Amino acid sequence: MDRLDAMRLFVRLVESGSFTAVARAEGMGQPAVSKQIGTLERYLGVQLLARTSRQVNVTEAGQTLYISAKALLDDFDAAESSVGDRHQSPRGLIRLSTSPAHGRLCITPLLPEFFRHYPNVEIQMSVSERQVDLIGDGIDLAVRHGRMQDSSMMARKLCDSPFVLVASRSYVATHAALERLDDLDAHDCVVFAHGRERRPWVLRSGNGSVAYVPRGPFMTGDAEQIRAAILCGLGIAQVPEWVVAPEIATGEVQVLLPQLQCESVSTYLVHPARRLVPMRVKLLMDYLHAAFASTA
Repeated sequence: MDRLDAMRLFVRLVESGSFTAVARAEGMGQPAVSKQIGTLERYLGVQLLARTSRQVNVTEAGQTLYISAKALLDDFDAAESSVGDRHQSPRGLIRLSTSPAHGRLCITPLLPEFFRHYPNVEIQMSVSERQVDLIGDGIDLAVRHGRMQDSSMMARKLCDSPFVLVASRSYVATHAALERLDDLDAHDCVVFAHGRERRPWVLRSGNGSVAYVPRGPFMTGDAEQIRAAILCGLGIAQVPEWVVAPEIATGEVQVLLPQLQCESVSTYLVHPARRLVPMRVKLLMDYLHAAFASTA
């Protein structure tokens, strides 16, 4: 048994959740994949997978091996691609994590050009509003917003995006004029909230700032729903500009009280602080950084 090949098969099996998918991708028969995994389990003396008729579940020992094996394989691929001709044609899977709205609006539209340059690279995008465990979930690269606090991660700034107060053109046309901070009390607001906790809007007031707690009939903790609420005229919202940038450009969404804005949010590319980063991941980071810089 080639242990490196067996671990590579095991990692791909954990990530796909399917013997059939791995067999198809590797050009092998499903029994051959199962045999290699079984041989690896006997060699290690532990059960890595709990197989049922419908799915493959990873055991605790299997999850421990997956984390270590993925790091080992990534380091091996990075070392291999740093010499010879492989760096000219990177290949392999990148597991990318981002929020649903940012992924759909800002990341996915950039990928066709990336794939034209690197046709042998695959990207599996995982979307979630929660901050995932990069190592535990086997994530190669994540897009995160706000301050970076985890010292075990390496972060590279992608961009800064100002917060803006916005409303749809139709909402503005049918509601009272908004000229100063106090006027917000007479308007419906689209509220970003976790549970019952409303996120305040930080706005400039005099020589300082004020935390204004928005009120309105619609609350959500999902940026996609905030965007949808703005577009259908439910009220005024404060969002990073990228959430509605295309609609601001067309005039469908209007920026309100720009003189009161005093915050921006930073967006970072984050990856585990390993000694080696696979070339395919480095190339994606460089590509995204250049793409965002060109639109700044």
